[in-house]
Amino acid sequence: MSASLNTAAVATVATVATAVDPACAEPLAVLGRDVTVPLVTGGEVTYAALDYAASAPALQRVWDDVAAYAPYYGSVHRGAGYLSQLSTDLFEQSRVTVAEFLDCRPADQVVFTRSTTDSLNLLAAVLPADCQVFVFETEHHASLLPWVDARVTYLNAPRTPAEAVATLERALADREPGGPALVCVTGASNVTGELWPVKELAAAAHAHGARIVLDAAQLAPHHPVSVQELDVDWVAFSGHKLYAPFGSGVLAGRADWLQEAQPYLAGGGASRKVARREDGGVDVEWHTTAARHEAGSPNVIGVYSIASACKALTEAGFENLVAREQHLIAKVRSGLAEVPAVRILSLFGDDAPRVGVISFVVDGWNSSHFAAALSAEYGIGVRDGLFCAHPLVRTLLGSEPQAQGECGAPEAAPGERSLNAIRVSFGAGTPDEHVDRFVRAVKELVADGAKWQYRTEEGRCVPAV
Repeated sequence: MSASLNTAAVATVATVATAVDPACAEPLAVLGRDVTVPLVTGGEVTYAALDYAASAPALQRVWDDVAAYAPYYGSVHRGAGYLSQLSTDLFEQSRVTVAEFLDCRPADQVVFTRSTTDSLNLLAAVLPADCQVFVFETEHHASLLPWVDARVTYLNAPRTPAEAVATLERALADREPGGPALVCVTGASNVTGELWPVKELAAAAHAHGARIVLDAAQLAPHHPVSVQELDVDWVAFSGHKLYAPFGSGVLAGRADWLQEAQPYLAGGGASRKVARREDGGVDVEWHTTAARHEAGSPNVIGVYSIASACKALTEAGFENLVAREQHLIAKVRSGLAEVPAVRILSLFGDDAPRVGVISFVVDGWNSSHFAAALSAEYGIGVRDGLFCAHPLVRTLLGSEPQAQGECGAPEAAPGERSLNAIRVSFGAGTPDEHVDRFVRAVKELVADGAKWQYRTEEGRCVPAV
């Protein structure tokens, strides 16, 4: 499995993925694909789930695998019973499956967490003393905010991939000599969908003696991720964006910082031996394996669902998945381009490689109002707001990046401009009809306006009763 995320390589993947005609390929089966929702204008319609970037629907294959295992559910590690032993084997085999999915190095550790946010906070907790962290302001809050106990340098939003690499190189060259350093970067933006030059950024980091962690929350569901080829030190992602149920995540990569730090959580499972001392205290010997940072009873079903999703995506073939997604991206972008009132948000420009995440604003519309109308009148679920990436969205919308805001809030604070955008996102389970309906709905709303009246309720725009 290989995935050099430089521009040329990604473009090549999209170009050569011709094993099937993407216009004819069937989407992967996901839960909720037949759910109908009521429309305020009357009747019902099949729900169009176009908010994959927040949480992708679970694959039917994953759900079936979990259902087949559920009767055999048991506690893991140290249990003498058959179900405990079976669950332990399944838990540890899932670790192997994830390592293979990410093409990890032989010595890498796979630690199971609750989410990407949890994974990056775990890494922040194990940083060596006096570590310097470098992070672009364009990051999701999950990778922008965990580094409170480190010396952080926030880098301005670049406007090209080459500028991103040059900005990082300058910052690393100017850092204080010696001491550990870490770069945190996204693989694909949760706002624009644009792919970042991860391999080049990793090379720049290593050339200056720094390590790098890849936030792959929006990348892993859409493209293969190879730790070895990208040469990143760690990768983090969430199950609920990888077509698995909520509540599980992964941090995979180099073991040394993980082994040398105190456990992320103290408790059973992380400890190998605990003994009372004569002075009344306790001595603890912690595990040096991934268990060191997996205290407590682990989420076995969540872990197994991630492994199942990894297998399902691998077996479906990323070339085919990428080709079909590029077909959907072209449909949405070409459709929105036909509406002069629509402005698509972008850092790197129209030709930048991207995944199925597109954010935009509509002249004359508050984005919360527009998203509410898409839902209530067309049965389309999108997201509006600042997408937990406030500095990036505010930069793209032309406001001061340090201005305060609240995720999804349609109303501005006193004296502040009302700033929010609309995000449509899709993936392996999205049928053509959903994106066709979305494009048609955008055109109709812009041309004719909403058919219903809306009001603000608890910070949200909702249909008036």
